[in-house]
Amino acid sequence: MPGEAFGGFSGIEVSPDGSSFHAITDEGRLLTGSFERDSAGRVIRMNPGGFVRLKDLDGKPIASGRERDAEGLAIGEDGTLLVSFEGVNRIWAYCSPACRARWVPAYRRFIGLTANAGLEALAIGPDGSLYTLAEAPDSRSGDHSVYRFRDGGWSVPFAIPGRGNFRPVGADFGPDGLLYILERYNIGLLAFASRVRRFKVSDEEIGNEELILETPIGAYDNLEGLSVWRDSGGYIRLTMISDDNFSHQQRTEIVEFRLP
Repeated sequence: MPGEAFGGFSGIEVSPDGSSFHAITDEGRLLTGSFERDSAGRVIRMNPGGFVRLKDLDGKPIASGRERDAEGLAIGEDGTLLVSFEGVNRIWAYCSPACRARWVPAYRRFIGLTANAGLEALAIGPDGSLYTLAEAPDSRSGDHSVYRFRDGGWSVPFAIPGRGNFRPVGADFGPDGLLYILERYNIGLLAFASRVRRFKVSDEEIGNEELILETPIGAYDNLEGLSVWRDSGGYIRLTMISDDNFSHQQRTEIVEFRLP
């Protein structure tokens, strides 16, 4: 797409049938659009709609660059859009792309998160609970605390175990009820590897860790957004989008895997 608005995609949500999408950018914009697919379900074309600037609590476009760094996206069953921001770590909810923001209650533990490695991943569980986690690991354990918002309050029921140099940047609950985590390993300025793990989540624990995907360094660009859905053949699909950091040296990519 032409124009300065294109790029910086950090979160994506694909419709249950894989035909349409919402995506957010580091500049606090929301893009909607649709996919065209061939007979095997492979994406052959994207039909993007227009950009919408996300609004602040007063209904005005988010002005500050530090405050509009949208990273995680989740969409509730009622169509509510939930967006996590990491410049100033918080979660805002929108009744529609054109609505003003409203707070998801703040959590004291968000205050100490790193500004550029904060609330990257956002997902809604099967029971409607909201889950988020930061890119930066816990300082002592190296694991990643999972924050859960349920019944009007926050808790930290468990943590994702850290494995190597990968850091979580996206998350989604699949139609199988499992939590999928997209992780990134950044080697230098323009070299990335990606990994997806999935977990079984209960009220107070996380387990059954499975490594689903790990890509070679440089296979794809900076994959940051993840959406998990089931196609018409019954297969789980992972749709990911890359953040090009508004750089002419990087690419915006849609990368999709069908799980066996």
